[in-house]
Amino acid sequence: MFDFQLSDLLFRLPAIIVSLTVHELCHGYSAYLLGDNTARNMGRLTLNPLKHLDPIGFICLLFFRFGWAKPVPVNPYNFKSMDEKTGMLFTALAGPMSNIVLCFVCVGILSFMPARLLYAFSWFFGFLNYMIIINASIAFFNLLPIPPLDGSKILFGLLPDRFYRAAQMIEQYSFILLLLLLMGSLPQMVITPLTIGLINSFVKFFALFT
Repeated sequence: MFDFQLSDLLFRLPAIIVSLTVHELCHGYSAYLLGDNTARNMGRLTLNPLKHLDPIGFICLLFFRFGWAKPVPVNPYNFKSMDEKTGMLFTALAGPMSNIVLCFVCVGILSFMPARLLYAFSWFFGFLNYMIIINASIAFFNLLPIPPLDGSKILFGLLPDRFYRAAQMIEQYSFILLLLLLMGSLPQMVITPLTIGLINSFVKFFALFT
């Protein structure tokens, strides 16, 4: 699993920092748009990565290509434009969607950037490649329907109310569930083909215009 070289850190570290920071910022901003000021009051509506990075999640992403950041605090009872359950669904969805958008944009830049510029700015080429892989991986890892990942909140938001309350109780065991997930092979088995499929679909899309 330790499939990186030290030279890769020059490209991978900035890509991880940017991807996680944007992911968490979008969670907080989504909640803010729905009426919850909690993230703003705690200084989390910022592009400062020090406010968002979780040490363990950062290391996991560095070594295993899936990880997480420090969760943005959200108080769903402050939502004004929609109910608690629906608001949490959209707030949770905002993070993975931001990573998919970043992946899409980076594939587009690589598709249209002249080869001579890619050669001249090899560091930028390496950075974009890692941005593509890391953002696709973060998106699908966080969409797994296992607490405390975003996918669980999305799933809970789709469940009937009687199941939603029970699902909230399960979240108190989220750290144990996450550890069991990381110890197994499920992330690689599920995330890798989805990541490859997403990237290939974006490449084919931009190939229509080049």
